[in-house]
Amino acid sequence: MKLIKVSLRTRIFISMILLVLGASILIAGVTVYQYKQEAENYHRERLERKEEAIRENIKFVLASTTFIVNTENIEPIFKERDKIYEMAQVHEMPIKIYDLKGDLLVKSEESFFKDTTDAHIDPEIIKKLDASSDRRYLKKSEVNGQKFQSSYTYVTDNKFKPLAILYLPYVQDDSLLNRDLNNFLMRMGEIYLFMLVLAILMSFLLSRYITKSLKIISDKINQTRLDKRNQKIEISNASEEIYALVSAYNSMIDELEESAVKLATGEREQAWREMAKQVAHEIKNPLTPMRLSVQSFQRNFDKNDPDIDIKVKEYSNTLINQIDTMSSIASAFSNFAKMPAQQSETLNVPKIVKLALDIFNEDYIVFSSEEEEILAKFDRTQLIRVVTNLVKNSIQALKETPDPKIVVSIHNEKDAVCMSICDNGAGISEENKDKVFEPKFTTKSSGMGLGLAMVKNLVETYNGSISFTSKPNKGTIFKVRFPKS
Repeated sequence: MKLIKVSLRTRIFISMILLVLGASILIAGVTVYQYKQEAENYHRERLERKEEAIRENIKFVLASTTFIVNTENIEPIFKERDKIYEMAQVHEMPIKIYDLKGDLLVKSEESFFKDTTDAHIDPEIIKKLDASSDRRYLKKSEVNGQKFQSSYTYVTDNKFKPLAILYLPYVQDDSLLNRDLNNFLMRMGEIYLFMLVLAILMSFLLSRYITKSLKIISDKINQTRLDKRNQKIEISNASEEIYALVSAYNSMIDELEESAVKLATGEREQAWREMAKQVAHEIKNPLTPMRLSVQSFQRNFDKNDPDIDIKVKEYSNTLINQIDTMSSIASAFSNFAKMPAQQSETLNVPKIVKLALDIFNEDYIVFSSEEEEILAKFDRTQLIRVVTNLVKNSIQALKETPDPKIVVSIHNEKDAVCMSICDNGAGISEENKDKVFEPKFTTKSSGMGLGLAMVKNLVETYNGSISFTSKPNKGTIFKVRFPKS
C-alpha cells in the first residue's frame, strides 16, 4: 500500500491542532473524574457527620432515660415521647435500630402496612461489621439508577457495651453537582472552542513561518543543475540549524562547480576515446570480409574460366562496397556530432540486405523475403552495417556448432519492415541477456563489445527497435523493426 506523503508544514499544523484537542479532552476527562471523586467524598463526609450527630443524640437519650439501658429496652426508650421521630426530623434522615442479631427494633418511618423488606439485617453484613476495626460498615448500592450509601454502626452504653445496631440509609443525590458539572463543561467547551480556532490560526502562521526557510532551500535544491551555474542561497532571520543547512548547501555549490569542470573535461576525453574505439571496430568489420574475399579470389582464380569476367566484377563490387563503408566512417569521424551520419533515402530493403550478405562466403547463410520489393526510408550504408554486424555476430556463435545455419528473412508488416536473423548457435545465457546491448560488453576473447550497442543506436536513430530471443545451445533470433517512412 502506498503511503500518503505529508509535507512538514502540514505535519506541524496537524500536530499543533491535535495537541490542543488532546489537551482539551484530557482536561475535560480529568475534570469529570475530579467532580465524581469530589461528589463521592462529599456524600461520604456528609453521611459521617450525620452519623456522628445521631450517635451523640442517641447517647444523650440513653443518658436521660428512666429505663434500664439494655437491648430489650431500646424500643420503649426511643418510642417514649416519639424520640426516634424527633431525631429523624432534626437530622433529616431516616433512622433504623436493630438488635444485635439483626432484627428490627424501631424505625423512624411507620406505615399502615407491615413492611418486611427491612425487618432483618443480612448476617453477612453483621459479620463484616464485627470484623471491621472501627466497628463500622459502609455499604454502597444502586437501585433504579439511584445511588445509596448505607451505614451500619453499633449503639453502645456508657461502658461501650454494644446494645443495638444503628442503620442509616443515605440517598446520594447528585443532581446539584451534575448541574454544576454540566454548566462548567459548557463554559469550558466554549473556551476550548475559542482556543481551537486560535490554535488553528496560530498553527497556520507558525507552520508557515517555520517552513518558509525550508521551502526556499527546497526550491534552490530542485533548481540545482550540473550544466549551468547555480545560485547560492541568501537568507536572513533564520534559526541556527537553517543557517547551518544553507552554509552546507553553498559549500556544496562551490564543490559542484569545481567537479562539473573536471567532469566535463573528463567526459570529453572519454568521448573521444570511445569514438576512437568505435571507429577502429567499424573499420575492422569490412576489413575481415575483404580479406576473406581476396583469399577466396586467390584460391578460385582461373583465367580459363569462361565466367571469369563476371566473378571478377562481383569481387570488385564487394570490395568497392566495403571500401565505401570504410570511407564513410573515416569521413564521419571528422565531425563527432554527425557520427554516424544519417542519409535517409527510400531503399528496397530485400535488395540491400541481400547485397550486404554477398560479402560472406559461408554457404550456410540463407536469405528469404516475403516480397521482392519492400520500400522503407533508411540510410543505405547504415542498413548494411546493421546486417553485417548481426550476421557476423551469429557466425561467431556457430564456431562449435556441427551443423551451422543462419537464416536472414525480411517480413512486410503494415507500417514497418521486420528483419530477423536466426542461428542455431550457442545462444545467450540468462545472466548475459540484460547486458547484450551494453557498450564494451563481450563474451569473446577478442573485440571491444561495441557491435550490438552500435546496431541498437542505429536502429533507434531511425525510430526502430531491436529485440532478441535465445535459448542456450539451441540458438538466437534477433528481430529488427523500423518504420517504412
